Amino acid sequence: MKLIRIRKLVLLTTLMGFVAFLNSCKDNFLVNEPPGSASESVMSTSTGVESLLIGAYDMLNGNGYFGGAMATDWTYGSGASDDTYKGTTFGDQSSFNQVERYNTNPANPYMAERWRDTYNGVSRANDVLTNLWKAQESNDPIAEDRANEIEGEAKFLRAWYHFKATLVFEKIPYIKTAEELGDVAPEKVPNDSEGWEGIEADLQFAIDNLPEDSPKGQPGRADKWAAVALKAKAHMYQNEFDKAKPLLDQIIDSGQFELVDNYFDNYRQDTENNVESIFEIQASVQTGVENNIIMAGPASHQKGPAGVGWGFFQPSQDLFEAFQTTEDGLPVLDKEDRDPLANDMNMGSDEEFVPTDHELDPRVDWTIARRGVDYLGWGIHPGEAWIRAQSNGGPYMTKKFFYLQEFSDNTADGGFDNPRNFRALRYGHVLLWRAEIAVEDGNLGYARELVNMIRSRAKNSDYVMGRVTDYTLDSQPAEEDINWDEPAANYEIEPYPVGSAAFSSQENARKAVRLEHRLEFATEGLRFFQLRRWGIADQVLNDYIQRDSQFRTFMQGASFDPQRDDYWPIPQSQIDIQSDVLTQDESY
Repeated sequence: MKLIRIRKLVLLTTLMGFVAFLNSCKDNFLVNEPPGSASESVMSTSTGVESLLIGAYDMLNGNGYFGGAMATDWTYGSGASDDTYKGTTFGDQSSFNQVERYNTNPANPYMAERWRDTYNGVSRANDVLTNLWKAQESNDPIAEDRANEIEGEAKFLRAWYHFKATLVFEKIPYIKTAEELGDVAPEKVPNDSEGWEGIEADLQFAIDNLPEDSPKGQPGRADKWAAVALKAKAHMYQNEFDKAKPLLDQIIDSGQFELVDNYFDNYRQDTENNVESIFEIQASVQTGVENNIIMAGPASHQKGPAGVGWGFFQPSQDLFEAFQTTEDGLPVLDKEDRDPLANDMNMGSDEEFVPTDHELDPRVDWTIARRGVDYLGWGIHPGEAWIRAQSNGGPYMTKKFFYLQEFSDNTADGGFDNPRNFRALRYGHVLLWRAEIAVEDGNLGYARELVNMIRSRAKNSDYVMGRVTDYTLDSQPAEEDINWDEPAANYEIEPYPVGSAAFSSQENARKAVRLEHRLEFATEGLRFFQLRRWGIADQVLNDYIQRDSQFRTFMQGASFDPQRDDYWPIPQSQIDIQSDVLTQDESY
């Protein structure tokens, strides 16, 4: 198997062999630890603690394909928003139907997946800390500098997993080590807060003790800047702009990061761990090691030459139309002012369909797979022939989680698993968060400058190429019907000029920044959480349901209740186990 990039944090270690080696060296076999067990005497050593830390990183992806897919949050952050549908067929994964129709109940297994995976991550981080502190009290302590780094990495991860829990459940128990909790057993910690105090404290320790470069020189480990960015994000999600602002300025002023030249370099597997990436969740499919962004297979096409997946995660018509621009290359801020764009819903690939010639932001065709446009080198997308169930999921698929055809020999499980990292925190996030704050501060000029950095990069990036003139696609068009020297669509994008109406008032500027968030990070598991923190989820999602129901009948009768549906219920199975400790959201 060809290895495209070997700059990955290895996530598996041979603990069993390590334990066996230690046991073989003991003089008295009567006091040997049980063979194959990871005993305290083994784990409270430098090698043991480092191995536990790798195990804590390993949970960043989660284990569940749907409710537990923590790296991307595609179920809660995108599937519950106006960006994407569940996709596939109506009866497939009915638990997802509840999420996207806003009628989830506590027995939904996705809730149990999320709870399990977040707190498994917390438990692993706490195991690192417990054994680290024991190692430091032993006769062979870890060097102080490295010990502080290990504690910083573990506390960063503990904060990360709690953050992922509170995004979904709101009120959570913040679980620390037994030593930190004192007289309170971990299973007796109530869910009486959002956990922000613990998240911020852990991240501050990480900021104070992690180096500016990846510990041990290994990409994928949390460093100081990852902790600064995550703490800024925590403040943004609490609308504490005065606390996020200096952290974001610290990152910007550091000169450590910049936008990469090409937008899609944030998604290619040969441009990973680049100058824009602040914290990147690593993936690998090397022989014997499979650590993947586990929703990649479910989100892939089920049919066609790239049909290795299950056909979930289909972009909405609403998202597609958000990418339209004016003749001047500027976004249309208000949905009611956007033009309806042609789509091939309910049309077979053997029927003629002329794609829209409306001006579009070029990021649309790096985000959405649609008819008449090249699909990552796999061929011109023919529409219905490659869609699993167009009548239910619509005519589009996502692009950001699949791999370019040129990398198809660097996959596993027939292509279902691929080694593409996920840029969880990147400089683009920092710039747009800072633009939000500038708007609220009334500094509209600076907000426009920051947004224009994002838009100028999109303008100067590589475009999807290949203008197709054959509009019947029951087979791939002949080469003479594809102009590979011409962009695939009518792309028009420009930065906002001085005096633009979009930055003439705080209200307009707020819309401009929020729309830029959507265009830049569409399908990346952020949209629902952003609508909630902006306080506009009710307005946006109910409008989306009303409009979308005319396009896709599955959403008819759905509604979003901001008092109930802003968060999801704690799994009933966990309430049953800790009925005297955990309190269910009263809305459920």
